[in-house]
Amino acid sequence: MFFVNFFLILPIVTLIHEAGHVLTARLFGGKIKFCIGTGETLFHIGSLEVKKKYFMEGWCQYEALTYNKTWAHVSIYLAGSLFNLIVILLMNYLIMTDVLPATLFFYQYAYFSIYFIFFSLFPYRNDDGKPSDGLAVYDVIRYGKAEDPID
Repeated sequence: MFFVNFFLILPIVTLIHEAGHVLTARLFGGKIKFCIGTGETLFHIGSLEVKKKYFMEGWCQYEALTYNKTWAHVSIYLAGSLFNLIVILLMNYLIMTDVLPATLFFYQYAYFSIYFIFFSLFPYRNDDGKPSDGLAVYDVIRYGKAEDPID
């Protein structure tokens, strides 16, 4: 289960999180680049870049928003966690209606998604000085600035 968690479930959680940022930034007219993983690039699909260590992290960078307002930036920063939460709720609904089986895979998916949401919204800077989504929201509201990339 360790390998399934870290090499399949966690990258899916990361991809859904980043998709939230990407789709919301596109909704506001932004140009987007996003990445799953770290290290050497394996391949590109449109604006998605997949790295060799695809299970490690993800980030999204946007620029040139058509709607360059504080609320647009806040929405983009919160969208990753919101997408994670929506998928958890949808998955649980499908389990409760017997569309999906109640398996360890889905339990682990929900666990990693909640973990991801918590640490995404917890306000801190990583070792590279990049803000978490929570700190980025605080910075945008307090100082009126957006920082890239989104983690």
